[in-house]
Amino acid sequence: MAIAKKDLLSLSDLSVDEIQEIFAVAREMKTVIAGEDKKHPVLRGRSVINLFYENSTRTRSSFEIAGKYLGADVVNISASSSSVTKGESLKDTAKTIDRLAPDVIIMRHGASGAHEVLAQNVKARVINAGDGAHQHPTQALLDMFTITEKKGSLEGLKIAIVGDILHSRVARSDVWGFRALGADVTLCAPPTLMPSHAADLGVTVTYDMNEAVKDADVIVMLRIQLERQKAGMFPSVREYAAFYCLTEERLALAKPDCLVMHPGPINRGIEISGEIADGVQSVIDEQVENGLAVRMALLSMMGGYQNDVN
Repeated sequence: MAIAKKDLLSLSDLSVDEIQEIFAVAREMKTVIAGEDKKHPVLRGRSVINLFYENSTRTRSSFEIAGKYLGADVVNISASSSSVTKGESLKDTAKTIDRLAPDVIIMRHGASGAHEVLAQNVKARVINAGDGAHQHPTQALLDMFTITEKKGSLEGLKIAIVGDILHSRVARSDVWGFRALGADVTLCAPPTLMPSHAADLGVTVTYDMNEAVKDADVIVMLRIQLERQKAGMFPSVREYAAFYCLTEERLALAKPDCLVMHPGPINRGIEISGEIADGVQSVIDEQVENGLAVRMALLSMMGGYQNDVN
């Protein structure tokens, strides 16, 4: 199965059947990654551009390695080393890149909705690697895939997402994906870090972390964006940790086989204790591994010659 839409700008661009097919292909890709020869050259002759306007370790390197394992020619472009520093607009950057005839462009941008501009000005298929506080669809896909691997499915699971919901593109994509596959989702944050429209997303909203994690099957901890601390979102990091850090005592309120997740990077001792991050219930390392497999699956389905979209 190919991905029907030209671009993946939001997780809602995918049907549930397409999500399940991505998971099936990702499982095949995991066997490739685990083998002695990691090359699976289904994208030989194709070109992929990583266009990153924001810093990234996991997502950028994951997409780069995914493209190379699949045999594509991969080019990395960062804003700091491009004509953006000379004042070039995103539209003009898009037009320039379009003339180079890439097949897939993966972009991360600080402005919500920037990918719409890119997609409208290039023939290549565009994948959103994070835009502002809006969407991060591939992170949600790898989160869903990891839970599916461990739990069999998301149907009926209680999933708590805790942390800086207000500024989190991961939370927005996760909520849509988790609910689409049948999970019950609870959002938990200080009132200042909870979007005013959160209850409209079909989730339970609470400001009490103990309530959020009680009997949870999965807990997703989000990074506190310390750069926002200057805006006075909470009195101090120490006070935030006292109420919203995932500790052994709080984890004990969840189900015994509860999974602990975090999209990274982690602020240890603020969002999550080191013991929990490195503990037996943590699947944070598996998230990184599965991110590569999911992105390989997505690139193979969106970049292959058999998957051309008019």
